[in-house]
Amino acid sequence: MEKTTVQIQMVDLKTQYRRLKAEIDAGIQEVLDTAAFINGPKVQQFQQQFEAYLNVKHVIPCANGTDALQIAMMALDLEPGDEVIVPAFTYVATAEVIALLRLRPVMVDVDSDTFNLTADIIEAAITPRTKAIVPVNLFGQSCDMEPIMALANKHKLWVIEDNAQAIGADYTFSDGHTMKTGAIGHIGCTSFYPSKNLGAYGDGGALYTNDDELANKCRMIANHGQTKRYYHGLVGCNSRLDAMQAVVLSAKLPHLDEYAAARQAAAAHYDQAFQGMLGLQIPKRQHNSTHVFHQYTLIVKNGQRDALQAYLQEHSIPTMIYYPVPLYAQEAFSNSMANQFDTLPNTEMLCQSVISLPMHTELDTKQLTYISETVQTFFSKP
Repeated sequence: MEKTTVQIQMVDLKTQYRRLKAEIDAGIQEVLDTAAFINGPKVQQFQQQFEAYLNVKHVIPCANGTDALQIAMMALDLEPGDEVIVPAFTYVATAEVIALLRLRPVMVDVDSDTFNLTADIIEAAITPRTKAIVPVNLFGQSCDMEPIMALANKHKLWVIEDNAQAIGADYTFSDGHTMKTGAIGHIGCTSFYPSKNLGAYGDGGALYTNDDELANKCRMIANHGQTKRYYHGLVGCNSRLDAMQAVVLSAKLPHLDEYAAARQAAAAHYDQAFQGMLGLQIPKRQHNSTHVFHQYTLIVKNGQRDALQAYLQEHSIPTMIYYPVPLYAQEAFSNSMANQFDTLPNTEMLCQSVISLPMHTELDTKQLTYISETVQTFFSKP
């Protein structure tokens, strides 16, 4: 197969920017002209837009997704040594903030098909010291949140949804009503890192909740623990969304569902190309969640993942491996209070088998066909 002459990228932010250039440039110029850089009208505008989109009472913008998780933990008044259940197959930030606050991250296995936590997995890890659960809506679809929330209510546990990868996904409850992911737990957290489905042009993040008391505490913590300038009721931190990033996010938010549809169309192309291939498992969908495909992640069987990645690289196709090492095997947690299970088989298998293909809003049919046919060629080689 001949190499493509079209440059393929994991994420194409330049083309996406060109579509919104006039609006973004004008908004940034307005910030510069007014010098309203910190918590100005543009940040308030985005906050209100995001509250309406998510149908939540409170959005608290902050500096990044990791801060959002930390602020959420701080708002729950957890004590050193309290246990917080997290998936072992996720990005380090989810467990990192737990350890930073001297809490105990309890790293558990995930479902091998959806890559997400389930209520059954969580329940097996609950102890008298368990105080919170952090379900991660990985790669773009929701955990099965209804039974997770029922379990949390039964054991009086807090739920912090890590929704950094699933902005815009919808979860359907057994009675038929739907909610946006991140709005189901007691607090939702997200990142606006540039490559996210709703990405800024720098760092940014937010928390969201329908709980008035939690919202007030999160706002205070994010602003040095104060509600009135120079009067500090809590020990907090300094975590603010930059006004210029708010401009970018306000411009992109009305297009978020359109972006999700483009990602879903790309995923459908991949699905059709790879359906029934013996060496691959295409992404499984949670039956009651839409999938917004922050990543399109395959399971490569028979130990061929690294060989496939090398072959695709030879043919100018970028890929990523999320995540090559389980959290509990990271050196950063070797001396922490983090638990050490004998084995988490699904996590170990996924770390050795997953690969993510290019996925973004600007993929066209020519690019998708070239990527798909190159993968097919690899598996058809003698």
